Amino acid sequence: MRPARRLRAQTKTRSLESHVKTVGYRACFTPYERGNFASHARFDRMVDNRTKESRSRLMSRIGSKHTKPELAVRSLLHRMGYRFRLHRKELPGKPDIVFIGRRKAIFVHGCYWHGHGCKIGKPPKSNLEFWLPKIERNRERDAEKRSELEQIGWQVEEVWQCELKNYQILAERLQNFLGSQKAIDNS
Repeated sequence: MRPARRLRAQTKTRSLESHVKTVGYRACFTPYERGNFASHARFDRMVDNRTKESRSRLMSRIGSKHTKPELAVRSLLHRMGYRFRLHRKELPGKPDIVFIGRRKAIFVHGCYWHGHGCKIGKPPKSNLEFWLPKIERNRERDAEKRSELEQIGWQVEEVWQCELKNYQILAERLQNFLGSQKAIDNS
């Protein structure tokens, strides 16, 4: 057996106690170890290794514009030949992608932040009294802004983060929503 494989084999056979690295009173696992021992009675909850202030600062830096899912949808639309505007402030909800001449808007939602209910969007396991109302409020706001846009004559499409796994299906859906790309988008 090669040395790297031997080391991996030895790592897999160690006892639980040798896997745990203790930092103060917290038990920290590597991703491999977390997967194997998450169901162990003493280690069933993940403990945050950051202070409350550090976690708050980190979470506050998560932006609402130019996210990876949004950039992926914009790139796909651009490759398909569509031209668009971004985050128009005069429209309700500041849609992520706007086609002014067509009066169509696209919101790109992260599954977690907007409570999609897919594998990515499953609810958190800790601090539920904070996260569940926050995510529910995001869903309510999404519905309100969509309704406001539809009331002023706009068509709205929502693209979820999990839908980016299959670009072909997403491209067909966006093509059906937007129509021919020969129509010029006037801004």
